Amino acid sequence: MLVHPWDAAVDDHEWRTWLADGRDFGQLIVAGPDGWPVVVPTHFLLDGDHIWLHLARPNPVWRAVEAEPRVTLTVLDDYAYVPTTWRAPVGVPPADGVPTSYYATVQLRCTATVIDDAAEKAEVLHRQLAALQPAGDHGPVRIDEGPYHRMLSGIRALRLDVGSVTAKYKYDDHKPIEHRQRVAAHLEQRGQARDAGARSQLLRRLGGAAGT
Repeated sequence: MLVHPWDAAVDDHEWRTWLADGRDFGQLIVAGPDGWPVVVPTHFLLDGDHIWLHLARPNPVWRAVEAEPRVTLTVLDDYAYVPTTWRAPVGVPPADGVPTSYYATVQLRCTATVIDDAAEKAEVLHRQLAALQPAGDHGPVRIDEGPYHRMLSGIRALRLDVGSVTAKYKYDDHKPIEHRQRVAAHLEQRGQARDAGARSQLLRRLGGAAGT
């Protein structure tokens, strides 16, 4: 992934905070034994430098992971199309501006370990449920009783050890403040899809730049 200096995360705290703000769904990408990548949408739990998740036993990802444990988990959000008319420099006809895409993404390169032990799988499920339903409004996860114990044999779990992280926040940080403020106003006015999220990230990054 191309990351210009002005698009890079300021530090690890930036991308960790971004993920912690409800961004716990991504795509697990593994090199498939037939040469085609295996891409699996999944919820995950990031805990320090480890990621925990579970998938159904018939999922084709298991064969791929067992052959190649080096995997990538990618998360993408807060994206928006920025049209030509919003980015034309002063003195240039609006239609002649250069469009772009705004987005934020985090790509985590990891080494995967498959978990088949029933007690360990139950612990992964328990931790994921605790994170996704912090009110505790779910049944207990145990290996010998409760609503889920008979289902444990139908899943496998994964622990991903994070080796490196690439984060990108593409919001025209190399453009003048006035330009970014103008685009933020356009995003607010248009109000489509993820425009609000893109605007929020643009202004957050703009605020950091303004304060330096």
